Amino acid sequence: MTKYFLMLLVGFLTLSCSKKVEFTGNVAGGSPLERIEFIEAAGVATLPLTNVGVDAKGNFSGVFEAPRDGMYLMTYGGKQGMIFVKGGQKLNISGQAGTFPMQFTVTGDAKKDNDFLREVENKIKDYAANINLGDMVAKKEDAFLKSVEKIHADLEKRIDQAAKQTSAGSDVLQWKKDELEASVLGLMAQYEMHHPQVANDPNYKISKKFQEMEAGLQKNKERMLKNQPLYRNYLLGKLNKDFMEFGQKKSQAGQQQPSSVLFSEFLDSRKELSDLEKDYLLAYIIASGDISPSTSPEDKAKVQKIIQEKIKNAEIKKDLERIQFVIDGPATGKPAPGGKLVTADGKDFSLSAQRAKPALVMFYASWNPYISEMTIPVLKEVHEFYKSKLDFIYVNMDDSKEQFVKTSKALLQGLSGTQVYADGGINSSFAKDWGLYGFKLPSFIIIDKAGNVASKTFYNLGDPDLVQVLEKQTGLKAPEVEQSPEIELQNDWADAPAVQTP
Repeated sequence: MTKYFLMLLVGFLTLSCSKKVEFTGNVAGGSPLERIEFIEAAGVATLPLTNVGVDAKGNFSGVFEAPRDGMYLMTYGGKQGMIFVKGGQKLNISGQAGTFPMQFTVTGDAKKDNDFLREVENKIKDYAANINLGDMVAKKEDAFLKSVEKIHADLEKRIDQAAKQTSAGSDVLQWKKDELEASVLGLMAQYEMHHPQVANDPNYKISKKFQEMEAGLQKNKERMLKNQPLYRNYLLGKLNKDFMEFGQKKSQAGQQQPSSVLFSEFLDSRKELSDLEKDYLLAYIIASGDISPSTSPEDKAKVQKIIQEKIKNAEIKKDLERIQFVIDGPATGKPAPGGKLVTADGKDFSLSAQRAKPALVMFYASWNPYISEMTIPVLKEVHEFYKSKLDFIYVNMDDSKEQFVKTSKALLQGLSGTQVYADGGINSSFAKDWGLYGFKLPSFIIIDKAGNVASKTFYNLGDPDLVQVLEKQTGLKAPEVEQSPEIELQNDWADAPAVQTP
């Protein structure tokens, strides 16, 4: 009996501590060329946690490890929506292709929490639409604060009504109330910024009562920092004017630096901010502007130094380092990362093995848009020119070996080289080791004869830097190739307002 009880206890603890989220679903009218991704909404430099396909009937399924309980961004077909999930849950998601994932239905473990979010949206949309920000900013401060108090109370009442109606969990209820407080703080920041001009009162300064109301809305600052991007935007907005002045002085002194270096110096002077606040705000500036394929090696080194020396929070630092690796790719001069690759006939293959010639490696999948129209024609020209001095390796990232065989035969016809499959596709350990995600496909990298990485990751076969590497590796000087538009890497903060860089 005791042994049985212990087994039940272990099973319960395993379930309650699990971060795994299992999902199934259907997008009516969905296309197999579209993918569904889940991204943590509260992160500062977060990447897709999973990337799954939709079959011919619109069905999909998958699993991901949830870093925390909370809101997740769900993307499909260039659109996005928000869903609240917890580790250990199993859920089903359904919708119509034209509106998914902006509109969807959830059943299973996450049903009540997401029903609550939809019900809140229904209850507050008409109320929120009638809030006239221009009129509020023009009011005298006392009248404005009374309006803000009423708005907060009215919306909180509607949130509580929705929670009771849907039997929402305490976590999602708290999240929604924190979001409300962050939104109200944002409204107050807008007043502080624009009232002097609108009211023709350039000497206006917020009162003690105003400050006390702001403080009252931030009683759980640490929780809001971790879970509410809106709150971080509020803090950035509060710093905007001072940072602009700081940047102007640096610019006048001839000190041109990456935005994150400048912002880091600015934060050093803000003693009222906690280390956690500084970490989240600095990480946002780094991720939104200075971690990019176009960042120069000199600026990249400066940013890396800032991450190492200024970011104190281990989780934030890890996220920034990961996204920097994803954008840069594996280190040049080092052995190519491992990971399981197999040929169509089932033989193992390694990118780090020594070979007679250097190799151009292409990572691709059948669901990459326009790959047959835009990428393959240029690849054939490159192949024809370099094939005497260069091996070609095509690494397929589809969901199954069967799809790999089908795609490679259709797409790579007439191209010599080695065709291999990453077991597990874009969600495989191979993809993680190489920093490969859906937004990075198709992409290219050069491996030398010794099996070492010889270049950064490229997205255009006509990139001058790629042509230069190929010339060095093969000794062949190529004719000029017209470049296609460069890929733009974005993070989940891409559309959020930021501190403006001078």
